[in-house]
Amino acid sequence: MAGPPRAPVGDADRERVIGLLREHFAQGRLDEAQFDRRIGVVLAAEFADEAAGALDGLPALVPPRPPGRSRRSRRGHGQAARPEPGWVPTQERFRDPTSKVIMRVWLDPADESRHYIPEAES
Repeated sequence: MAGPPRAPVGDADRERVIGLLREHFAQGRLDEAQFDRRIGVVLAAEFADEAAGALDGLPALVPPRPPGRSRRSRRGHGQAARPEPGWVPTQERFRDPTSKVIMRVWLDPADESRHYIPEAES
């Protein structure tokens, strides 16, 4: 049984992961050799999950929330119409109890948030 199709890595995906690595380097979580090695991983990646692997072992960078906005302001439980660049698909799927649509779980390696995307019908 084959696994889920892997998303090819695009320029926007690479730039996003490299930007996150730059921030970790700036915050002192990576030395220059580690930074260079991880950038090499991103540049050599063919798939989004390979590029996202360059962030393995680093804590999530969580941007500060604007005052007065709660995390619940997003569409139901992180639901989106389509994945954003850099999100990595997981094997996890479930049937949404309200809409009865099969959803796939995607992870955003930047902040480790989960996002639910309707599964494409075959």
